[in-house]
Formats: sequence, structure tokens, C-alpha cells
Amino acid sequence: MVVEDQYIPTQLGTVRVRLSGSGDPILMWPSLLMDHSLWDAQVDHLSTRFTTIALDPPGHGQSSRLASTFTFDECATCIVQILDALGFERTHVLGNSWGAMVGATFAARHPERVGCSILMNGTASPAPTRQKVEYAALVTIIRMMGGIRPPLTRSVVGAFLGPTSRKTRPATGPLIVDVARRQDAASLVKAVRSVVPLRPDQRDLLATIRTPTLIIAGREDVTFPPAEVQRMAAVIPNSEFVLIEDAAHLVALEVPDRVNMLIDDFIQKHERTGQDT
Repeated sequence: MVVEDQYIPTQLGTVRVRLSGSGDPILMWPSLLMDHSLWDAQVDHLSTRFTTIALDPPGHGQSSRLASTFTFDECATCIVQILDALGFERTHVLGNSWGAMVGATFAARHPERVGCSILMNGTASPAPTRQKVEYAALVTIIRMMGGIRPPLTRSVVGAFLGPTSRKTRPATGPLIVDVARRQDAASLVKAVRSVVPLRPDQRDLLATIRTPTLIIAGREDVTFPPAEVQRMAAVIPNSEFVLIEDAAHLVALEVPDRVNMLIDDFIQKHERTGQDT
């Protein structure tokens, strides 16, 4: 499999994208603290039929540092700029958490440029007071420690993985910690503030989506519990909702085979019916 990295200028800085395969594109935007490697299993599976575009989101991985906080509309514009730079008119979108919110914004703002959206472990709601307080404390700790450091790493694993993955998928915890520890502290602070305390109420915007959308939740997710993810699905007309019982906040990493099957089935169904053309 041929893998190519490109560094694409966007309004939120230079974004590193990892390209694999050929065919229609699928763009993949991960969660906070994660980089393109969250999608490794999906890239391996999908790049035999698609061009996979797995990115390090702004301020993460090998993308440039963030200069300021951002909006989800600015993130959606980044997708447009990436597609333009690569010469693609439209793309399917995979998004997890932050990526799910960005993917939904992209589908609402740029319907002519999206095929299917598969959005995992996201929300359409603003952050409640409790979450704002918790993440304000997280930002303070990241600043003090200069990044994600022990014992904060235990909190990250607890936020991302449930009891099933911690018990039966022991490799997932160290992988998450390794990626999180490599992120730039100043950029993390700006990204966390943008995605949590500054997060807008998107329910009215998401109600305008008319393109095929699959929403996936993990039963064991404590960051965005299933009921919250289901509320996101409820405001998107004709969206489909799937609950995975034995996974938490990073379902694409925790149960990749099941997620890959859901992606395949959803895209193939809409290709057959012509709803994404």
C-alpha cells in the first residue's frame, strides 16, 4: 500500500494529511489528543477501494501549532481547503468526538461536498457547567505539566476507554497515552477550550443536514454517554443510530472490525440507492 504525507495550508495552519489507496475519498478527523493513527485499522480496510485522507487535526501531531482557539465552522472550512488542495469535489467523512462535530458542521454547511458521514461519539449540545468546570481544571493541569503527563494519563485513559477495553484490549491504553503525550501543550489548551467550554449549541444547524448520516455511540463512553450521542442523531433528519455495547469513546480503535463493517454497509447502501450522488 502506497502511503503519502502532504502538508496542506489551511486557515488553522498547516495540516498534515496521510493519503493511502485510490478511488473516491474518505476524510478522517480524530478526537482531541489523537492524531491520524486513530484510524489505522480503517485506513488498512478502506484503502483497497477508496483514497483515505487521515489527518492530524489542527494543533496535533505534525500539523502546525494553533495560534488561537477556533470554531467548528473554521474546522469545516479546513476540510474544504484540504479537498481543494487534493483536487476532490466531494468526500465521505469519518469523525470521532471533535471530528464528529466537525463532520456534522461540514455536512450542514457544505452539503454539495459530502457523500456519507459516519460520526462517532459526538454531541450537538453545548458543554454543561460540570463539563466546563472539569475541562477548565484539565487545561490548568496541562499548562502546569507542559502536556499530558502522569498521573493525568490515567484520567485520559479513563475518559477514552471503558472497562471492557481496559480489561480485554490491553494494547489500547498505552497506544492512547503514547499519542496524547506527544501533543503540544499550548495547542492542546486552545483545542480543549474550543471543543469543550466554547462549544456551541449545534442542534438547529444539524437539523438542516440532508445527506446520509450514521451516528455511532459506545455504551461505555463516559465522555459523551449514549443518550447524548443519540440526541445528536435525533436532530439530524433521517440519520441512523447504532450503539456498540462493549466499547467507549474511541470505537474505531476499540472494535475496528465492527466499525469497518458499519462503514461498509452504510456507504454501500447509499451507493446502491443513489442517495449520496
